[in-house]
Amino acid sequence: MSDTLPLFGKLALVTGASRGIGAATAEVLAAAGAHVILTARTSGGLEEVEDRIHQAGGSATIAPLDLIDGESIGRLAQAISGRWKALDILVLNAATLGSLASVPAIDAKEFARLLMLNIAAPQALIAAFDPMLRASADARVIALTSSVGATPRAYWGAYGASKAALETLVGAYGEEMKNISAIRTHIVDPGATRTAMRARAFPGEDPATLKGPETVARAIHDLVLSDAPNGHRLRVEG
Repeated sequence: MSDTLPLFGKLALVTGASRGIGAATAEVLAAAGAHVILTARTSGGLEEVEDRIHQAGGSATIAPLDLIDGESIGRLAQAISGRWKALDILVLNAATLGSLASVPAIDAKEFARLLMLNIAAPQALIAAFDPMLRASADARVIALTSSVGATPRAYWGAYGASKAALETLVGAYGEEMKNISAIRTHIVDPGATRTAMRARAFPGEDPATLKGPETVARAIHDLVLSDAPNGHRLRVEG
């Protein structure tokens, strides 16, 4: 791989990388020269993304794991830190929609699982990789959000609450790190995008009217390469 690529020598970790925005982001970052760690529950999807990256001349490693299992995150961090010194890019993309329901009708067990994946897992990832992020000369932590995290919408209370919490969590980490490290945190709202989650939420919508995940991936790539300040929020139009 050419050392003239803008992310040559950088290490990136992308969660939910087996499909959709996560897969597209992993491929774009790898094409820019980064070595990308791909995580998701399904190894088959990860292997397909890894194959596409390798065929395009990029570099990637798959790490199938269930982010709800906190111990697996610790093991992943231990394995990665044993091979690399620093983590330069952490993309917190993995999330679950859950069932759309009125607040009184939210299923308690499903809500607990949603919060585990959408907010507890990102916190565990930040905690586990904090030393590697601090070791980077220009670390970026990018969290994927939704407009319902900032603007409440009927029947979206569970998912929206998790995204509001994620934004606050990641923003707080950025504030804690800004004077003692090179870590910058960013929030990305992908907007309406052609993904499996979007199709589940809006089953009657024509997917051909929506932008593809690659549009969001390119925006994340550009954000990583930009001099955007800590706490910068980006909404991807298209």
